[in-house]
Amino acid sequence: MAGHNKWSKVKRAKAVTDARKGKVFSRLAREITLAAKSGGGEPEANARLRTLVLKAREANMPAENVTRAIKKGTGELPGVTYEDVTYEAYGPGGVAFVVVVTTDNKQRAAQEVRSIFSRHGGNLAGAGSVLFQFLHAGQFLIAQENATEDGLMELALEAGADDVIASEHGYEVRCDIHAFDKVAHALEAKGIKPESSEIAHIPVTTVPIADPATAQTLQKLHDALDEIDDVQAVFSNEDSA
Repeated sequence: MAGHNKWSKVKRAKAVTDARKGKVFSRLAREITLAAKSGGGEPEANARLRTLVLKAREANMPAENVTRAIKKGTGELPGVTYEDVTYEAYGPGGVAFVVVVTTDNKQRAAQEVRSIFSRHGGNLAGAGSVLFQFLHAGQFLIAQENATEDGLMELALEAGADDVIASEHGYEVRCDIHAFDKVAHALEAKGIKPESSEIAHIPVTTVPIADPATAQTLQKLHDALDEIDDVQAVFSNEDSA
């Protein structure tokens, strides 16, 4: 399932088709513009921008697109004004959702997100009613073949990470959001390339989903949210295992 099993989501993302690359590039461009606007256009001095530029490179986004998005953010080129909005919601089975949006029209974005949840048996929730169920932290997912547990533990903790969690999929490094850039730099310096790196909303507890029909509806809900251009990330706490 999409949701708390971040590894599954990463595998799907890596299988993105050419038909969807345009949408991926559009979303990255919005985030890059917003990051440059809030923290400046120099990646080395702007942790969020640096991470997004690396993501754009991994997605094979053309360099000129990245440069143009940065210049729109710094005001060197004209462009629309984007802002970040976070929506809290509940889906089928009592699953909690955090939907992160970058938009130039909050009213439109809210209507689209609300409509998607309504059509799939869910609803938007009040501010603070969902976020407490998630840990807001830096998250790096690293494949087993790219590091050893002991070596990664020493490197990550020395760089300011809070925890390294080993699983059958690989290693998950968690850190305070303010330590994100330092941990990212430490991994890069050792040639360790994460499968995923982001400021995430990580579920503290998960909701078991045993009913196949509910699981299918949740997947359709995730897919529908992913189709909204303004939606940048979706975090949820279902566990269908």
